[in-house]
Amino acid sequence: MPAEAAESVKSVFPQLEALLPHVQKPIQYVGGELNSTVKDWDSCDVRWALMYPDAYEVGLPNQGVMILYEVLNEQEGVLAERTYSVWPDLEALMREHGVPQFTVDSHRPVSAFDVLGLSFSTELGYTNMLTALDLSGIPLESKDRTIDDPIVMAGGHAAFNPEPIADFIDCAVIGDGEQAVLEITQIIRAWKQEGRPGGREELLLRLAKTGGVYVPGFYDVEYLPDGRIARVVPNRSGVPWRVSKHTVMDLDEWPYPKQPLVPLAETVHERMSVEIFRGCTRGCRFCQAGMITRPVRERSITGIGEMVDKGLKATGFEEVGLLSLSSADHSEIGDIAKGLADRYEDDKIGLSLPSTRVDAFNIDLANELTRNGRRSGLTFAPEGGSERIRKVINKMVSEEDLIRTVATAYGNGWRQVKLYFMCGLPTETDEDVLQIADMATKVIAKGREVSGSNDIRCTVSIGGFVPKPHTPFQWAPQLSAEETDARLAKLRDKIRGDKKYGRSIGFRYHDGKPGIVEGLLSRGDRRLGAVIRAVYEDGGRFDGWREHFSYDRWMQCAEKALAPYGVDVDWYTTRERTYEEVLPWDHLDSGLDKDWLWEDWQDALDETEVEDCRWSPCFDCGVCPQMDTSIQIGPTGKKLLPLTVKNSGPTPAASAHSH
Repeated sequence: MPAEAAESVKSVFPQLEALLPHVQKPIQYVGGELNSTVKDWDSCDVRWALMYPDAYEVGLPNQGVMILYEVLNEQEGVLAERTYSVWPDLEALMREHGVPQFTVDSHRPVSAFDVLGLSFSTELGYTNMLTALDLSGIPLESKDRTIDDPIVMAGGHAAFNPEPIADFIDCAVIGDGEQAVLEITQIIRAWKQEGRPGGREELLLRLAKTGGVYVPGFYDVEYLPDGRIARVVPNRSGVPWRVSKHTVMDLDEWPYPKQPLVPLAETVHERMSVEIFRGCTRGCRFCQAGMITRPVRERSITGIGEMVDKGLKATGFEEVGLLSLSSADHSEIGDIAKGLADRYEDDKIGLSLPSTRVDAFNIDLANELTRNGRRSGLTFAPEGGSERIRKVINKMVSEEDLIRTVATAYGNGWRQVKLYFMCGLPTETDEDVLQIADMATKVIAKGREVSGSNDIRCTVSIGGFVPKPHTPFQWAPQLSAEETDARLAKLRDKIRGDKKYGRSIGFRYHDGKPGIVEGLLSRGDRRLGAVIRAVYEDGGRFDGWREHFSYDRWMQCAEKALAPYGVDVDWYTTRERTYEEVLPWDHLDSGLDKDWLWEDWQDALDETEVEDCRWSPCFDCGVCPQMDTSIQIGPTGKKLLPLTVKNSGPTPAASAHSH
């Protein structure tokens, strides 16, 4: 929140440029991507630095940051620039030469902006946030910041429990960001125009009073003698007891990104993505994203068509990803895929769905998706190896469904299928996990039978289950790293020992250690701030990257930092919670009724499934009435006409198609 200096804030590029020949992939720090925006600093009065706290290659394609970047830059007098985590090689040089954390758009120091907004998709980005704050010259803890430091704001899925980073952030916004950032911008603008009365404290108070911005400093946490939380209480008047999430209702009114960024360096997703709906009501009990993004809001088929058309013209990408938590569940997915495949048949534009539900997959859809592109493998996520465990997690896919679906795929020329499972689910036994091997062998056997060929593959990919806040499994004990590894070793031996099919089955798994750290941070409270800081000071960076992650460092720092409180890592991870316990995030309202979540947890333990409330009566999860929202789904009955766009006379599109 710097006082407006007479001269404009200068770019640090001249100092940075001298360092770039000495680091890996220097291009990621240069900026100037197609569709990036640089606005005049002095003609704007509210300035945002948006950060995805990971490397450029992971951060640039992130939809959330890209959308907010565009929403903000469309506003008169508002500027938004992007910053990403710098790799350790550049970090060392920046420290040596006094170059601060900078934005890639105009290389201005992050400390010169009004807001540093961080989007956390995962908890493993917390140490990267501290690196960025330190490189920016912003005090690590919010209590030490002055009126001239930016407001540090967290968003994204991990912000639904921001307690572990409560010491380091000034505030958090939960839920959809599009409208929230505009409201926050207006509050900051008014405060600055009035001469910044009451300093930083007053600005945060104004934000907190909206009811939709959580300021941890305005709440006190009281603990019981056994380490559990007694209560969380506001310590100022006018601050709400509970903070609510934001929900954007009509997605067609928010067709972002309109001009997707095209990366300069290679990134994890080289394609244009369109979010076809938000929310999910399948009710998989492990899935935080599905629970916190309710209700379902579909984008119309025509809205999707327009976004794809504009986005392809703006970028020149050759693949379109149809994004959502379960894309095949869109009520008009068949028409969307066929309409897009028809429209772009001559341009060889490929379509992709991130992963396909076994019971929503059909060969027509698959054929439309691969008509213009290449036949890559198909990915399905049964999640649990046995029928019993799938009832526990409410992922209703029978083995028959899976075998039938896979048979169709192999019979129609696919050669590669990937199956995704989890290990460490509540009530799971070794037997549940070993059944994954049986499923994989049946898949291969069926594939050989229908394709008449032996050269087909099935890859089994396994992730460790981490219980998350705002889900029915928020009370569940997490499986220890040792038990996870032992269970997976048994599974690996069973697959490898299979003389007939083992060679055709690929096996990929992550060891249990990163999952324990993620579990510690995902269900943690404010006492973990000391752990995160200790890990950062000991050199912890890029914890989501296997080559940078150190389990031992996390465990040693946690042991030291938590000892004074009488709790330890197991207390946060492998301990089961009871109904009475106050959870660290109970004062953050995702719209889900806590009693409903508890009943669903009991249903899980009884192996009882519940239906998808889109097509069945309401289960009273609480979201719709409490958030004054409702499920919005089609069908609109409209079709995407293949030729409307292309042959409507000479348009600038002609040039875009010729590259």
